[in-house]
Order: sequence, then C-alpha cells, then structure tokens
Amino acid sequence: MRGERFPMGHDFVPDSRNPFWGIVCFLLILFLLSSPVFGEELDLGWLIDEALKNNHEILMVTDKAAAAEHRIKPAQSLPDPMLTFGYQNTSLSTYNYNKDDNSYWIVSASQMFPYPGKRELKGEMAKADAEGQKAYLDALRLRVVSKVKELYNDLFLAYKTIDILQDKIDVFARIESAALARYSTGTGSQQEVLMAQTEKYMILERQEMFRQKIQALESMLNLTAGRAPNAPLGRPKQLVSTKIDLTLDELTKKAYEASPEIRVKEKMIAASEAKLQMAKKEYYPDVTLNAGVNQAGPDFQNMYMLTASVNLPVYFQTKQDPAVKEATSSLSEAKHDLEATKLMLASTLRDNYSMMRSTEKLLDLYENALIPKSTQDYQLALSGYGAGKIEALTVISRLKSFLDVELLYWNQFVEREKALARITAITGIGMPELKETGSGHSGM
Repeated sequence: MRGERFPMGHDFVPDSRNPFWGIVCFLLILFLLSSPVFGEELDLGWLIDEALKNNHEILMVTDKAAAAEHRIKPAQSLPDPMLTFGYQNTSLSTYNYNKDDNSYWIVSASQMFPYPGKRELKGEMAKADAEGQKAYLDALRLRVVSKVKELYNDLFLAYKTIDILQDKIDVFARIESAALARYSTGTGSQQEVLMAQTEKYMILERQEMFRQKIQALESMLNLTAGRAPNAPLGRPKQLVSTKIDLTLDELTKKAYEASPEIRVKEKMIAASEAKLQMAKKEYYPDVTLNAGVNQAGPDFQNMYMLTASVNLPVYFQTKQDPAVKEATSSLSEAKHDLEATKLMLASTLRDNYSMMRSTEKLLDLYENALIPKSTQDYQLALSGYGAGKIEALTVISRLKSFLDVELLYWNQFVEREKALARITAITGIGMPELKETGSGHSGM
C-alpha cells in the first residue's frame, strides 16, 4: 500500500467494504446539502421591539391590567337603586281602585347606602389590584426582554461555533493534503491520512448539530416575539461586550427599589390591608332609604312614605369574625410573600453577579494567556509538520486543543452576556427597551 499514489485533496479509501467509509461519505453529502445560507443580519433592538409589541403573553396581561383598571370606579359606586311597583286591593274578585281608600297603586324607590368608608375601601382594593397588574406587566416585559437577549446570544454562539468549526475544517483539509503528499512520496503513513480525515468528518458532524440548534433557537425566538415559527431570521450581529460597574450591594438596593416583582407584592399587601379594614367595617350596618307613594285615585287622598332600614350584623360570630381572621391571615401571607420575593431576587442576583464576574476573569485569562499560547503552539506544530519534523498526531492534538480553547472563550463570552441580561431583568437598570418613546437598545 505504501507505494500507491492518490490524487491531492481526495480521501484515501483503503477498503470500500469498510462500513466506516460509508458513514463518512454520508456525512460529507449531508454537509454539502445542508451548508448554511446566512441572510441579512439580525438586529437585537428590532427583535426586542417585535417581542414587546407582539408577544401574546404580554398582550394578554396588558388586557388584564386594563380590565383591572376599569373595575375601580364600579367598586366605588353605590349599589343600584330599587324601584318597586305594586297594587293593593281590598277584594280578590273586584277591582276597587277609586272605590275604596284602601285600594291603591304603589310606587316606591329605595337606595342602599353602605356604612361610611366601605366604598372607599372597596376602591382601594380595586386600585391596588390594578396597580399590581401593571407592576406584573412591567415584570413580564423585563422577563421577555431578558429571554430574547438570552436566545439571541445562544443563536449568535451557534453561528459563531459553525464559523470556528469551518475554519478548523479548512486546517484539517490542509493537514490531510500534506499527509497525502507525504504518503505519496513514501515519507508518511496511511494512518496520518486517516487521522486527518476522521477529525475533519467529526467536525462536520458537530457543524450539523449546531445547524439543527439554530433552527430550534429561531423557533423559540419567533415564539417569544409573537411571530410564525418558520418566519425567517437573519444571522445575529457581532456582539459587543457590555459592562456593569455597580457592586452587588448597589445592584441589590436598586432591585429592592425598582423591581416590578417587588412592586407586585407591595400592591398585594396594600390590597390585603384594605380587605382587612373592609372586613372590620362589616361589623357596622348599612342603611337603606325607601320613599314611595300610594296612589289611591281621584276621590281619595294619596299617601306618602319615607322609611329607613338597617341590616343587623347579629351573626358576627359566624360571619364577620371569620372574615376578619381570614383577612388578617391573608395580610400576613402577603407580607411573608414580599420578604420571600426579596430573598429570592437577592439570591438570583448574587448567583448571576458571581457568574458575570467569574466569566470576566476567565475571558481575561483566555484573551491574554490561553488563546495566544494555544495559537502559537498549534501554528508551530503545523509548520513543523509541513517541514516533516513533527508527526500528524501531534499537530492534530494541538489543533484540537486550540479549537477547544476558542470555543470555550465564546461560550464564556455568551454566558456573561446572558447573566447580565438576567441581572438587568431583576433590577430594571439599563433597559431603554421598556420606554415607550425611546428608540435606543442596550445591545446586549
């Protein structure tokens, strides 16, 4: 076999009956048929605008918040008045209107007036609920923006990985050509050719996996943006590293001051406090005023009446007392929920802040040490192999190490941006996307 010659750039096939080579050929054909077509660049700002305008969960909560706003005035209004019509007669067999002063038509109207303060408390409950819905909408918008940024970063990483893998495929092709040249002259072995070809096809397989991941990420992005699953999306623009100079304590303070999640819980406390005061007001009776006239006919004198009735809360032990206890427990629950939310936000914030700072240190290590050293190492090995001083196994091993370092660098870069997106979703800082009149975007 050593003396045979093979054309440059073509795979060496020592045995066509070997099933391994059938798999290799299949992967090569799959790669050629599924090579990516990169369209226009995908702008993050545009994608965020689409999500804020068309995300169906946001639209649903927007309508829910509007509905809650419309419940405030009805809650403060008086109950509907009652209008009563009737007829009183002294006989069941004859119509005695205008024949008997005890036979007359009755017309009356009544209006119930709640005990002072009840209507205001009902309005406060409805207003707190409406404000809570608005705060929840703000929190949802922050989460949607964060999700879009995370998916955008993942999509960028998938495209970037394909590019990096393609660069390494080209390098392995050069190694393969060099191995074939050495083999054809009798200075190299068949094993070197096979090693270069195997590594090349393994990278082709990884590329295909990332192409599939791109399709999945595009579907999720379209879903988040309220677009059709198959709607076209271009390639994400090159990411620019962003910075946060605030400390963890400063970020936590801002989260406590501005987080919509906390505002939601605060409005729940306000509603529970109003509910408790309302339950206590139920110990006091409401008043119903009734005014009417008895129309007795032209020959008789009409009668007029004005009455007032009150409900007597005599069953307070089985009605008002349990209601007050329920409202008290609900208020305590709302307060504990607020404290739990603060602890959860602080914990999540600390986790993402730690991740962000850790990735920054790793990125600095990659940029100033690992990548330069790995690049120099593999380039020296590649030159040595071309000069016939280094074996193929050595240069392939160093190239794989360099590939791992480069991929890990971009993974850390994207993880940092995703952590930053989650931090801004918690604190609400650096989110011009949520200003209705604003047009700028953070670019994360």
